[in-house]
Amino acid sequence: MAGGEVDKPSESPDNPNFSSGPCSKRPGWSLESLKNTILGRSHRSNISKARLKEVIEKSRRVLELPDHYKLGIVPASDTGAIEMALWSVLGARGVDVLVWESFGASWASDIKNQLKIKKCRIIESDYGSIPDLTQVDFNKDIVFTWNGTTSGVCVPNGDWISESRKGLTICDATSAVFGMEIPWEKLDIVTYSWQKALGGEAQHGIIVLSDRAVERLESFNPKWPVPKVFRLTKDGKLLRGIFNGETINTPSMLAVEDALDGLNWAIEIGSLSGLIARTKANFRAIEDWVSLNQDIEFLAERHEIRSSTSVCLKIVASWFLILPREMQIIAVKETCALLEELNVAYDIGAYRDAPAGLRIWAGATINTSDLKKLFPWITWGLDQTRSKFSTNS
Repeated sequence: MAGGEVDKPSESPDNPNFSSGPCSKRPGWSLESLKNTILGRSHRSNISKARLKEVIEKSRRVLELPDHYKLGIVPASDTGAIEMALWSVLGARGVDVLVWESFGASWASDIKNQLKIKKCRIIESDYGSIPDLTQVDFNKDIVFTWNGTTSGVCVPNGDWISESRKGLTICDATSAVFGMEIPWEKLDIVTYSWQKALGGEAQHGIIVLSDRAVERLESFNPKWPVPKVFRLTKDGKLLRGIFNGETINTPSMLAVEDALDGLNWAIEIGSLSGLIARTKANFRAIEDWVSLNQDIEFLAERHEIRSSTSVCLKIVASWFLILPREMQIIAVKETCALLEELNVAYDIGAYRDAPAGLRIWAGATINTSDLKKLFPWITWGLDQTRSKFSTNS
């Protein structure tokens, strides 16, 4: 087919925000939603602490967190939360780190090169696949991402995690919570941030602790200095105020109000089951489209490991595959730039370290109708790009 033979679509998505982080705001969101924000008040005031505690309590409610797990607000988004966990609890045992995309690789690098833990084994696989989970040694601490945001690959479930484990399971679940089932009892430390599945602002992180994690924190002293923003204990005791509305550093009450707005919306649509239902509907729409499109495939090789939130796609059109990698990257960038210029889709290019392709957020804040309007535009955009890059045009 010669370039330009695909008809230009006539209908655009109502919401063109398909970024995988920060993600789209909920349907119907506006600045008016934040009119009750507490600004100009101390975060230590009773009214501010009440707001912070409300975020904690509603997060627990929506996530269906077991009563004995603790949830607290910490600095620096998910990056801060996961680094807080690594710096605070690692070193007591050997560590197995599972790596199959860029963020897992970053945590592995910090564990090996910054914390310099000698008994550190990195179990890794390429983009689109997942490491052999049967290799994991549960006498060690385990560090992994539940959902690889940059590869569109997630662990299939928690069945592979031993109930009789000796070490801690430390999980970066930032693009999984509020969109997937999380088996809390299999996880000892879970981290996430507000700007993913509920479309909040990138400001603070969340850390979730099991009783086993608290026991480690209160009985183990790392051999390295722990910065104040990472400290979860004082004099060998957990800083329990963090899990009741106190914070380590000054929070943005504007971001707090926005997080509450997302949680209230989640409750309105049915809490966790409602969020997951919307996410699954979006993913099914993408599956249906991919099944009918000969030029697009999932980057994740197997159905059971495909992310339903950060969906990564590879371009398998013949004209694209014969291009050198650097030209593939340019072709994808030109396609994405064209769709962005037309206000059809923003930020749908693959992550910089991933194979050249597309990444579309399909979490609950996205309407399925907008995804269905997006698909013809991607087909058209790739056809426009092909006319420039194909040697057969």
